[in-house]
Amino acid sequence: MDFGLLLSLAYFIFHLFWGINYYRLPIDHKLQIKRDYTVESLKAFTEKMVLKTNALQVRITKDSAKPVVLPQTKIKVFEDTPDSYKSTSAIFPFLTYHNVSLKKSIYSLPLTYMGYGGYFNPFTGEAQVNGKIPILRYPTVSAHEVGHQLGYSAEDDTNFIGFLVSSKSRDIHYNYAAYSHALGYCLSDLRTKDEAEFQRLWELLNSGIKENYAELNRFWEAYENPTEPVFEWIFNAFLKANNQEEGILSYNSVVGLLINYDEKYGF
Repeated sequence: MDFGLLLSLAYFIFHLFWGINYYRLPIDHKLQIKRDYTVESLKAFTEKMVLKTNALQVRITKDSAKPVVLPQTKIKVFEDTPDSYKSTSAIFPFLTYHNVSLKKSIYSLPLTYMGYGGYFNPFTGEAQVNGKIPILRYPTVSAHEVGHQLGYSAEDDTNFIGFLVSSKSRDIHYNYAAYSHALGYCLSDLRTKDEAEFQRLWELLNSGIKENYAELNRFWEAYENPTEPVFEWIFNAFLKANNQEEGILSYNSVVGLLINYDEKYGF
């Protein structure tokens, strides 16, 4: 069979099974919130997130200098994710998780070298998580990939869902995973917009949280390789071709959803 025809057929099947979700209404329409925000609102929200994350870290460790260690296994996170969705769907029924299918990817090592935390397989309907990523990221990444399972295609939407679901969990460790992950996006965004304010808030952050961030950085740095930018370029092009104009930068657009959700509903 002609390779071009095979590729076209695969693309058609992809859209038939799931890809049409790239054209569905995004989650801000469901929540009736905006996406745009000011630098001032970013500053205020990031400070709020710093204080909340600090409080969670101290409640868990009893010591601001200690990094948080999740006691759960990765399999336990998979088992707990549907329960976290139940807590969220009690408030937002459109996030009800019916057909549970969440598993560790057999391609975890290649995914790590490519810089990916997981993916959704549109042909099998399975949410797949990179089995090598640190346990601290497992709750939000698992909930993120389930968000794709529920039909939300945009990466900022599923990043937000990953935060929201993990933050509604009854387990404080998952709450910390959610807030520390979301705070990372906020700090990164603030650093590009107001370096002085970023530095001020960074100094307010408990050293235990900084160590958690350092652990994550060390993990990804250990797998840096020359091919990673190539895969980022391919994925960026794929996202742009599927109605996500910001491409890979859409991951960071979760900040606007977080700020506006907080303004309407509160965290």
